[in-house]
Amino acid sequence: MESSDSDRVRRFVLERHPIRGHDVRLARAWLELREHQDYPPAVQQLLGEAVAAVVLLAATLKFDGTLTLQLQGKGLVNLLVAQCTHDFKVRGMARHSPLGDAAGFRSLAGDGQIIVTVEATDRGSSYQGVVPIEGNSLAECLEAYFVRSEQLPSRVLLATTPGVIAGMLVQRLPGEGGKQPVDPAALASAWMKVDHAMAALTGKELLETDVEARLVKMFGDDEVRVFGGHDVKFECRCSRERVANVLRSLGAEEVRSVIAEQGACTVTCEFCQRPYKFDAIDVEQLFTEAAPRGSDSIN
Repeated sequence: MESSDSDRVRRFVLERHPIRGHDVRLARAWLELREHQDYPPAVQQLLGEAVAAVVLLAATLKFDGTLTLQLQGKGLVNLLVAQCTHDFKVRGMARHSPLGDAAGFRSLAGDGQIIVTVEATDRGSSYQGVVPIEGNSLAECLEAYFVRSEQLPSRVLLATTPGVIAGMLVQRLPGEGGKQPVDPAALASAWMKVDHAMAALTGKELLETDVEARLVKMFGDDEVRVFGGHDVKFECRCSRERVANVLRSLGAEEVRSVIAEQGACTVTCEFCQRPYKFDAIDVEQLFTEAAPRGSDSIN
C-alpha cells in the first residue's frame, strides 16, 4: 500500500525525553533500484532491508558524501552493499550463491562483518565502523552496531515487499534531551515503553500505516513531534559516458577483438545491473572522438 509518506525519510522526537527516531518508506525508489535486477526473493528481501537501513543510518548523521552499509560474510550472500548519499540518493547490490528452498538470515549472511563507512568530502567527517554479524536479522545486527560503535541503545524494525520497503529506528540519546534536566527514572520508563512499542510493531503495520498516526498510537502520551523529512530517490552513478571511458582505458585493440568475437561489447553495472551496449560503429566512434573528461569507473 503506497501512501503520501512513500519515498521519504522522516525524523521524530519524544519532546519530554532524549529519545529520537527516524522512519523511512520507499516505493518508487525501490522499484527503480531493482529495474534491471533479478534476485531470488530471499536475497531481494535482505537487499530491501539493507536499503531501508542505510537511509536510516544516513538520517542520523550530518555529513556531505556517501554512507555505505556492507554485509560481507561466508553465507549464501557473500557480499551486499547499500549506499545512501547525504541528500538521500540510494542504490544497492548483492552477490549470492545458488539458494535452496530455505534461506533465512543466518544462512544468507553466515559468519562475517557488518561494515559502515562514511566517505565525506570533509575527511575529518569520514568514518568506518566494523562489527561482527550477530543475531537472527539485519535489524538485530544494526542494534548491536549502535551499542558497540556509538553506545546508543537502539531499536530497529525493517520490512520488505516487492513493491515497498520500510524501516524504523528509535534511539535513546546520551546526556540531556532538551532544556529540562533528565529524570533517570522517567527516561528509563519512557525507554521501556519504546521497547514494548517496537516489539509490538509488525512489519505489516510498518509498511502500511500512516507514519504520524502510528507514532501517536505508539508514543502519544510522550508528545511525539514528527518533522517533514526528506525525499529519497534511486540514483546510480553509472552512465554511458563512464562506460565509454572504461572501454577507452582498455584500448582499441582489446575492445575491437570483443566486437570481432561477439558482434557487440556489453558492459553491465554491478550495482543496478543496467546493460550498456556498444556496437562496432559505437566503438569506432569511441576511439576517433576526443575522450571526455570524467572518471574511468562506471561505479
